[in-house]
Formats: sequence, C-alpha cells, structure tokens
Amino acid sequence: IPTLFRLFSGSLSGLEGGAYNPQYLYDHREDLALVMDDELVQRKLDALKSVYDRLREETVLYGGPLVLETFGEAPFSPEIKKEAVTYASGHRKKLSAYKTKAALLYNEAVIGEERSFTIIAFPLPEISAEKYEEIFGEIVKINTMDSASYGRIQETLIDTLDRGDHLHVFGKNGNETDLMVNLYKLRDPAKETIFENCVADVNIPVGEVFTSPVLEGTNGLLHVTYVYLNGLLFKDLKLFFEDGRVTRYSCANFEDEEEGKAYIEKNILFHHEKLPMGECAIGTNTLAYVTARKYGIEDRFPILIAEKTGPHFAVGDTCYSHEEENRVYNPNGKEIVAKDNSCSLRRREDPEKAYFGCHTDVTIPFAELGGIDVHTKEGEKIAILSDGRFVLPGTESLNEPLLSFEEESQKK
Repeated sequence: IPTLFRLFSGSLSGLEGGAYNPQYLYDHREDLALVMDDELVQRKLDALKSVYDRLREETVLYGGPLVLETFGEAPFSPEIKKEAVTYASGHRKKLSAYKTKAALLYNEAVIGEERSFTIIAFPLPEISAEKYEEIFGEIVKINTMDSASYGRIQETLIDTLDRGDHLHVFGKNGNETDLMVNLYKLRDPAKETIFENCVADVNIPVGEVFTSPVLEGTNGLLHVTYVYLNGLLFKDLKLFFEDGRVTRYSCANFEDEEEGKAYIEKNILFHHEKLPMGECAIGTNTLAYVTARKYGIEDRFPILIAEKTGPHFAVGDTCYSHEEENRVYNPNGKEIVAKDNSCSLRRREDPEKAYFGCHTDVTIPFAELGGIDVHTKEGEKIAILSDGRFVLPGTESLNEPLLSFEEESQKK
C-alpha cells in the first residue's frame, strides 16, 4: 500500500517544497535544545514504540521507500548568528541516544531482509533558465545508463581491489589529500568480496564500488578545495584521520578559524567529538562528472549523483548501518563481507555506542585526484587511477567522457 507523507522538521524523508528562507531554517535547526531533557526524549521514544506496536501488522509488510529527489536550487552558504540556539554537550548526547534508540525500534518493527529502496533525482528549472531542457536531457541519460556494462567494468575494479591490503589515495592541483586506507582481509577470495558493485538496482544512477574500511591503520588527510555537503558550502575542507577517526578538521569559510571548526562540528560531525570513516568508495560515472563541469552545476548536484563523480569517503555510519546481519551478494555471486568496523561491532554489547545517526560523503573531483594505488599483501603496487584517469586494464572506457570533454574545451 503506497503511503505519502509530508516532511516535518527533523524527519529523514517526506514531501516538501522549496526552502522559503534557508537562513531562517539554518538559524532555527537546533531550537529543540530549548525544551530537550530526559523526559522529552523518553516521551518521544514511548510514542514511537506505541505506534510501531499498534501498526505491527502494517510495518512487517513495509517494503521500503521510493524516493524522487529534486535539485538545482541556488547554493546556500549560511551566516553564523551568535543569537541562534545551539545544542550544548548534554543535548547532543541526548539527541544521539534518541536517534540510536529510534533506529533500533524501527528495525524491530520492519523486517530488514524484506526491505529495500529506490532513489532517483531530477533537476528543477531553477538550475538554468536558458539550458534547463538540455540539462534535463543529460540527467535522463545519466539516470538510464547501461547498468550491465558498468557492472562488468566495476567487477574488474573490484577483482583488483580485493587483492589489496590497503589503498593510497593522493591529490594534485592544490589538493593535499594523502590517505592510507586499510582494507578488510578476505578469508575466501573465491566466494567473498570486499567492495559492493553498485549497479543502479536501487541507487540510481549507476557508478560506484564501495566498502567499509578497517578503521585501525587508516590514516592521513582528506582535502577538497570546494564542496557542498548537506546543502552547505565548504571551502578548503580538511579532515585528518587517525585510526579511521576524524580527529582534526578545518575549512576556509570564515576568517576566524574557530568559527570554521564549529561549522564543521555542527554540520559534518553533527556534534560528535570524533566520527569514523564509514565508507571508502570509487565513483565511476564520468559522464555525470563531465555534465557537472560542462554546465557549471557541480554545486547543484545532490549527493546521490555527486558521489558517483569520483572517489569519496563518508564520515559517520557505514552503508550497512543496522543491517549488518543481512547477507548481501554482488552480481557475480560473491558475498560482500566488509560491512562492519570496530565501531559498528559494538552493537552486540552497547548499540548506543555503535551508531552515530549520520553519513556524509566527501567526493574528490577527478581534476584534483593524483591517483589511487592498491598495495597488495605481497608488496605489489597496482594503479587504479593516475592523474585523474582510470588506468587499470579493462576500465579505460570510463575515460571516454573525460577525454571528449577535454578535447571540446581545448577547441573553445
């Protein structure tokens, strides 16, 4: 039975119109701090449990959401208002505990093995008054690309990635990224795999392979010069990882360095002192990347498409949050076994310490990517990408949109 509902403040999904005043919404996003206490948190949890219990027959039939996203609104960079209400440390702990317990209630009511989703995005006319129809046509192409051929190319990538002990990711053209990412060690490579082959069966468009990295041994700097995350602009964003956790961070949005740190703490770390790297991925949809560059709409892309336009790393929960026990397989029949990390494994003893209730992807554009090397257990180094191009044999066709765009730009 299809169900539609409006988006209410604090919900994860629902129907909504455009933001009438994004600065106002930003200023008041933490107003709940005015009334938040233990009693309110418990009342909200009791209300959720009561509804789930009452609708138990309906919730077990829930098959998951069909999400139609729109994008193209003018970018927004907020002004920091000292008068705005913010969460104190006690409020943050209560909010985090509420989100974790609410998610556990949800997963008790809805059968995970029988739940899935489909998500797709299309542009609004606001993205370009003159070239809207042209851009819309390009997005339709991106959303309907041949999944089977991409699946085969990405399987070639994964076959090499599965040999890896760790990855080395580094930047160029002013990008200071220098990351060593520790990978899960396979016990049975003939039947198991580290990376999921994302072929647009649920997550449209096609174009990424991803895994949950091993936190211990994952170290270094993730840097992007210009990126929009959760609808907000970040300039010269730097996240420093130690054993897979963000321990230091900065951005150049404000003259005052402390304001920049507070901006990241509120809008990327979501008030957590540290967040783990929940995902390591390689976006392969070079057509989407070229479309963004061609029309100058990189800042308008939703994360659904943006994450496919280059390697990206998420801070927060893994992609398998609350569904780690569900068995998942790639199209070639291999089981995806790298779903946990040392944080999510805490769910067996203390679920409140296992999850963070957030997952934010940070994508390095190909123009800023020096390369990605796979370092094998035997000490071999295999280049996956070099100088922003795919160089692994069997993946070269992914470069065709990049090369065509380069030729067109030179002619102009």
